[in-house]
Amino acid sequence: MSRSGVAAEPVSPVADAARPGRSRWPPPGLRGLRARWRELPRTARLLVAATALWAAFSAAGPVLSGRWWVWLLPDLAPPPLLPLVPLVLLACCLARPARRVRRALVPVLALLLVAAVPRAGLNWAALTPGGGPDRAPAGALTVYSWNTLYWDTTDDPDAFHRHLASRNADVYLLQEYLAWEDGGPAPIDRLDRLRREFPAHHIAVLGELVTLSRYPIVARPPVGQARGLTARTPWRERFERGKVLRTDIDVGGTVVSFYNVHVPVQLDVLRSPLSPDFYRVIRDSDRERRDHYAALRRDAAANPRPVLISGDFNTTPAMGDLDGLRATFRDALPASGSFLPGTWKAGGAGLWRLDWTFTDEQLAVHRYAFTSPEGLSDHRGQELTVSLTRPSGPAHG
Repeated sequence: MSRSGVAAEPVSPVADAARPGRSRWPPPGLRGLRARWRELPRTARLLVAATALWAAFSAAGPVLSGRWWVWLLPDLAPPPLLPLVPLVLLACCLARPARRVRRALVPVLALLLVAAVPRAGLNWAALTPGGGPDRAPAGALTVYSWNTLYWDTTDDPDAFHRHLASRNADVYLLQEYLAWEDGGPAPIDRLDRLRREFPAHHIAVLGELVTLSRYPIVARPPVGQARGLTARTPWRERFERGKVLRTDIDVGGTVVSFYNVHVPVQLDVLRSPLSPDFYRVIRDSDRERRDHYAALRRDAAANPRPVLISGDFNTTPAMGDLDGLRATFRDALPASGSFLPGTWKAGGAGLWRLDWTFTDEQLAVHRYAFTSPEGLSDHRGQELTVSLTRPSGPAHG
């Protein structure tokens, strides 16, 4: 009963929620969060939003990279950026306007930083005692792997060949033996000059790939799409399908397999991102890249001989495309003295490592250096000293 003597009408929760000015959404808890969000300084809100976006990007990368062609675009980011972003956000947490969100954000950003370090491609061995180059045994092989940037067609040919000769390598793994004419690749003929400059070397050519060796080349097994290619196959087809040149080389009685690799680039920078063709090229390139990677991995994994795989992979340490190779073979990087290894763009900051070398357990890498192209290419060269870890056996073809 009310004080007036009239019984009070019970009010149901449903009717109460339906009254004007009442709302069932958001529930009280969310309303409180929204109110607290509005009370935060603008700087703190921006910091929370940036952390959430970076966390989403960081979580998606390992899942989508190498699996979804669209992720080839985010994968173009410089790998050192991955740990740098959470470091910058952590520094921002020290600012006074961020004090109310600091306790929540610091653990998240610390976790993002730790997760990003392996994908940044940093060479921690260069900072550890005993890391980096070591003394090579007598008879060790020297290898020079390099994307030449259209061979000598855009440079002084004499300077180009002097650069190659100055490497004094036992084995050269060279890419882009071609010219760029009318917006596309075109064949060139420089083999006579190459034979004059390197009379003691054997030569193998497949499309745009050239391998030179002081030791005899005893076999050239085709890999992947290179199967079925002959000297009569049109050059353009040899260029497009021949992205892995395997040469089996007799090194003092042991046959070693060298894989000279040039994985196709992800995109056509001359096309507008507003054009459908821009994305068609990325999708088609992704399919081609997967095929070449799978064929290379299958062939090398089934090869009982000592294996060295090197070239321009157009793939950064953050990309999942290399996962198969990295799981099966050894990256040569620990033998380098570079903490932040970058092979592209030479002459600039060099934030991208696109050129790689892998070996199996039958080869030891004693030195791995990224050398200046002396203005002849936009890629740094890879210079290695390697030796067999097992006693030499009889050569076989």
